[in-house]
Amino acid sequence: MMIDTRRSESYTKIISAGIIVFRRTQEGPRFLLLYRGRGIWDFARGRMEGGERSWQTAFREVQEETGLLRSRLKMLPNFKVYEKFPYKRGKQNVFKIVIFYLAETRQMEIKVSFEHQGYGWFSYNEARRLLSRYRQRQEILHKAFDYIRRIFPERPEKLV
Repeated sequence: MMIDTRRSESYTKIISAGIIVFRRTQEGPRFLLLYRGRGIWDFARGRMEGGERSWQTAFREVQEETGLLRSRLKMLPNFKVYEKFPYKRGKQNVFKIVIFYLAETRQMEIKVSFEHQGYGWFSYNEARRLLSRYRQRQEILHKAFDYIRRIFPERPEKLV
């Protein structure tokens, strides 16, 4: 038996939560992506605070980053996906877990926070292309898209 004598590195765990927000249109679902600058598009998400539950964090972050009130979002039941990845912040090893929920809105206008430079409502294919530097995020988008199609199998314009 061989024993690994290398020092194992410790990780700081960070948990974030967010919501994949979409609108139904005649052309199909349109997904909300926020522009963070430097070519980076992403879903609304952020770090959990205090004793928050993940869904509370998700609603708070969406409101802070987009202006969308909880009352303007309809959560789709039984959709909860995770993104997990390690990274380095300076000399610190971090293991991040992001919990995503899925919610529908009818509100088109968004008020982005100081953290973002813009936003857009994108078709599945457009959103997938904009998320191309993050394979896990693309997979999460795909799961959301499949879930929407299962929940709302009829024509998209009849879904609201």
